Amino acid sequence: MPKQWRIAVVKVYHGSDTQIEEIDLEKCKPGKDFGCGFYVTKLQEQAETMAVRVSRWNRKKPVVTEFDFDELVLIDNDLKILFFDDYTEEWFDFVILNRKNKKRQQVHDYDIVEGPVANDKISTQIDDYLEGTITKEQFFSDLVYNPSHQICFCTVQSLQALSLAKGKFYSAVYHIDSAILQALMTDCGMNELGVADKYYTSQTYLQLVDETTEFYRKSWQEIYEMLKQELKH
Repeated sequence: MPKQWRIAVVKVYHGSDTQIEEIDLEKCKPGKDFGCGFYVTKLQEQAETMAVRVSRWNRKKPVVTEFDFDELVLIDNDLKILFFDDYTEEWFDFVILNRKNKKRQQVHDYDIVEGPVANDKISTQIDDYLEGTITKEQFFSDLVYNPSHQICFCTVQSLQALSLAKGKFYSAVYHIDSAILQALMTDCGMNELGVADKYYTSQTYLQLVDETTEFYRKSWQEIYEMLKQELKH
């Protein structure tokens, strides 16, 4: 079913352990849901979760990079776009096709692919299917719906739709993060991994990244005092 596009410039997010200044498709890895490409999501919390996961694996700091996604590009006749609005059989077959491909060369010719994510549980079920321990019918009978979203930019041409969003909110949070992590390492004598775990799982951090609280307008020292009070309890 073709998507009824609501054409606008929307915010999308990429969660990793690196601040993205320039997108390099050569660094993208194959074997993912929609193939080799640069992935973003409209769900900020999902990007934050991914950033924490990746940073813990690589022992770095979680970073969420915000982009402006110009959906006008979606009506560009020169781009080939695929959209899945749910966990359908077509989505399943497409994900399996890409998960099986371990080469950088794509097994499809789409510029942009959008749809739900094969999260941890679903990914495990897909692995079970690939290993022949469950059937496609069993996969869908056991499927539990989880709100998720991802967009894969598969080609250089498709990247024209993305531009870095360097708003004051994310800039302020980034500088507060850096200052607090450094202060924690100095005051607590812990390594970066240890303080990152304390900070990024704290209620203080959750309030800071909630733009509606406007905590990003405070000085890092004020946020740090709040964090210290929280860690005492």
